[in-house]
Amino acid sequence: MYICKLLGVGKMFLPDLILREKLRKMLEEDVGFGDITTEIIVPENLKVKAQIIAKESGVIAGIEDISVLFKELNINIESAISDGSKVNAGTVIMEIEGPAKSILTCERTILNLLMRMSGIATLTHQMIREAKKVNPKVIVAGTRKTAPGLRYFDKKAIKIGGGDTHRLRLDDCILIKDNHVVIAGGVKEAIKRAKEAVSFTKKIEVEVQSMEDALAAAKEGADIIMLDNMKPEEIKKVIKKLKEEGLREKVLIEASGRINLENIKEYASTGVDIVSLGYITHSVKSLDISLEIIEIRKNT
Repeated sequence: MYICKLLGVGKMFLPDLILREKLRKMLEEDVGFGDITTEIIVPENLKVKAQIIAKESGVIAGIEDISVLFKELNINIESAISDGSKVNAGTVIMEIEGPAKSILTCERTILNLLMRMSGIATLTHQMIREAKKVNPKVIVAGTRKTAPGLRYFDKKAIKIGGGDTHRLRLDDCILIKDNHVVIAGGVKEAIKRAKEAVSFTKKIEVEVQSMEDALAAAKEGADIIMLDNMKPEEIKKVIKKLKEEGLREKVLIEASGRINLENIKEYASTGVDIVSLGYITHSVKSLDISLEIIEIRKNT
C-alpha cells in the first residue's frame, strides 16, 4: 500500500510501513518513557472530540501524514480538508475523535509536523506566484537544505505547494559542485568522468560561477547548468552568450544562491528555466495551527 497521492505536478511515494516508522520515531522522541502530565490528569477511557484549526492563512500540507499516525493511535478522523488546500485564519482543517490520552500525547508531534509542512507549502506557493508574474514557465525548486530526518516531509511539502523537489538525495542525479571541480581539475574533466561512468538514466548538472565554466559545461554536454551565486545581470550575460554560441537550447539553466521572496522576481526575469533555493526549507516560518478539545464524551 502506498500513502501518497498525486500531488499536482508529480508523485512522491513512500511505502506505508516506512512512513509509519518515521512517524513513530517522531512520537517516541517526544513521549520518552511516557506523558506523565496526561497520565496523572486524564482519566482512563475518556474520549474527546477535537478540532485542528489554522490560526493564519496559508496552504495546508501534512494531512495525509498525520492521518497515518492518528490511525496508529486509534483516533478517528471525522472530517478533514485535503493537502494543498488554501485556508484563512480560523478554518477548521480537521476534526478528530478518540481517546483523550492519545490525542493529548500526540498533539505536539502532529502539530509540529503539520505546522512545518504547511509553512513550507505556503512559502513555496508564494515564491511561485511571484516568480511566474515575470516568467510564466519558470520552475521553482527546493534544495537539500532540509531539516535532518525530515527530508521526505520537507520535500513533500514543497511539492504540495506547487514546487519542484530538485534532488531528493545524492543518488538522484549527478550534480558536480565546486569542490568536485577542484578535485577533478576543471569542469571539462569532471563532466568527462561523469559521462564515462554514469547510467544513461541520470542527468548531469554542473554548478558554475563564471561565464567560462558555463560555456565549458554546455560544450561538454551537461544537461543542466546551475549558475551559483551569480547576480541577475551576470546571469543575463551568460544566457546571451549561450544563445550566441548556439548552446542555449541544449541545456537547462538554473539560478541558485541567496534567492528569497524579496528578490525571486529579479532572478526569474533573467530568463532562466529554474530557480532553486534552500530558503523555503532552511528559513521557513511554520504556519500557526492549534488543536482544541471541543467536547468531552463519557467514559466507555
